[in-house]
Amino acid sequence: MIRFESDYLEGALPEVMAALESSNLEQTPGYGEDRFCESAAARIREKCAAPEAAVHFLVGGTQANFTVIAAALRPHQAVIAADQGHISVHETGSVEAAGHKVIALPTPDGKLRASQISGCVEAHWADATHEHQPQPAMVYISQPTEGGLIYSLRELEEISAACRAHGLLLFVDGARLGVALVCPGADAGLPDLARLADVFYIGGTKLGALFGEAVVITNPAIAKDFRYIMKQRGAMLAKGRLLGVQFGALMSDGLYERTARREVELAWKLRRAFEAKGWALLCDSPTNQQFPIVPDSALGKLAEKYSFSDWGRVDESRRAVRFCTSWATREEDVDALIADIERL
Repeated sequence: MIRFESDYLEGALPEVMAALESSNLEQTPGYGEDRFCESAAARIREKCAAPEAAVHFLVGGTQANFTVIAAALRPHQAVIAADQGHISVHETGSVEAAGHKVIALPTPDGKLRASQISGCVEAHWADATHEHQPQPAMVYISQPTEGGLIYSLRELEEISAACRAHGLLLFVDGARLGVALVCPGADAGLPDLARLADVFYIGGTKLGALFGEAVVITNPAIAKDFRYIMKQRGAMLAKGRLLGVQFGALMSDGLYERTARREVELAWKLRRAFEAKGWALLCDSPTNQQFPIVPDSALGKLAEKYSFSDWGRVDESRRAVRFCTSWATREEDVDALIADIERL
């Protein structure tokens, strides 16, 4: 079986594994208070042009999401997200379990708009019973979205302005941030995120690390006592240096960007094959996630050799599916899939 259902099915980039191996026997302090985490954090601050930012390394995306939200909000406060957002549908209610409601706003494509955010907050405060409801205090977006779309710099600026106008915090989930930085049409970089968001994270798990996300906090109010919240929420890794070693490798010599660019290039090779076959795309994703709408008869044949993710029925004879490339996707496997598509 050749697998295309996600981008975290393999281990880690050779450069990451080599860095872990070369430092394996070195003794360091625990809990991320080591030279590897310090060095990786410094590289991230430099890339973000944010010398005062706090950088913390956590194990995974869900953990990063509920830890950041728990650290940023008071008990009565809630976070606004798209109804297709990861915290809304794919994290088993972890944010709610941590004590904060997710206010899910409907969107046609998984992207929040500044006008929606303003409307949600204004409606809350206009309601005479607002003290009986969770108070919206944060906006959560993903870059890219669950459907592989990216926010333009203009859209991010509009969302950030809406948040600041209404006293909301802006949190950007960057589990696949690498591909959003390098894909066609991308015009928002790390310094833009550091300028516009209060907190965001740079994903490693889906970009060639064994595991790990780098949380970047530019708002001092969130940074205060963040490590206390990490510990309380089970997010402080005893062998924290393993995260620093991995991000040190990813942030060196352009490895993070090269990895993301290769993922996108292979995904676009698949996209062109889908289009040549006459299969429409569910959305215009420029990233490593592609969503062709495929006849049931063709899906059955492809499933004999390839794995992919089901994204839902479109009509009585076709389904939307997701093909996802990773750091380890082999071009020969992409070529084999394309050849099989052409033969259908």
